[in-house]
Amino acid sequence: MLRLITASGCAAVALTACIVSPTQQAPIEERSQKGRPSEAAQAAPAPPQPTAPLAREAHDGQYVVQTGDTLYSIALAFGQDFRDLARWNGLDDPTHLRTGQSLRVTPPPADESAAVEATPIPVSPSGSLETRPLSPGSTIAPETHAAPAAPERAAQAPGSTTAAVAPTPATSDKAAAVEPESVWAWPSAGKVLERFDETRNKGIDISGTVGDPVWAANDGQVVYSGSGLPGYGKLDIITHTDDYVSDYPHNNEILVTQGQAVKRGQRIADLGMTDATAPRLHFEIRRRGTPVDPLTYLPSR
Repeated sequence: MLRLITASGCAAVALTACIVSPTQQAPIEERSQKGRPSEAAQAAPAPPQPTAPLAREAHDGQYVVQTGDTLYSIALAFGQDFRDLARWNGLDDPTHLRTGQSLRVTPPPADESAAVEATPIPVSPSGSLETRPLSPGSTIAPETHAAPAAPERAAQAPGSTTAAVAPTPATSDKAAAVEPESVWAWPSAGKVLERFDETRNKGIDISGTVGDPVWAANDGQVVYSGSGLPGYGKLDIITHTDDYVSDYPHNNEILVTQGQAVKRGQRIADLGMTDATAPRLHFEIRRRGTPVDPLTYLPSR
């Protein structure tokens, strides 16, 4: 009996020791979220950085075609006429280029076989020269030449008069061009900030604000639309004839696509300042690959 009481007492003591008071709680460690990036911020990817256009470089007169290149943009980058590039590289269709294709962008060396040296041709004597003494009293008559006959005039009726025929004037280079000067129109409504300079400025700069309309200066076809030429920003190139090409750099938005036909006065872009220090339109006209002064083609205003 005594053993049973002792065992019960020990069990009660052990049970009491195992009971935790309800007023005592296990410590809870709280860690502040301050200074830690949120899950949304951690999950958000960094915005893509714009890819700068690759520089156009030629090695030994050869250029490797890059994605987005056209013969017109390459000609513009290297200051050549696109027809010369087509001829130097034997391109039957200048609208089809392959990425990685090598093109000559400088004039090829002169064909040495074309230079023919003049070779003297020996002339054999046609026989011995016979001399005879003059008989006494003889003289040598001076050599005479017949006067050229006067041009024969057509017979005219009595009292009739002949109208004078004015000589045909020589045709100047500008008159021989397909596009007359009066066809061109202003590509933007702003004021001229900088004029054409053969060595410093290949076109004219026209003021404006971002979003102003940019119009095609003449009927033609868009042969380049993109931002692949360093220094030109978002660029449109329009060919008008085999002689004339116009360029519209620094746009904010391009509204036409490559290969599209456009009309004079059609809106082709929104004026901008891509690759420029301020909003402006830099407008160029090139004749057979050579920059010309646009103000000699645009109407007065």
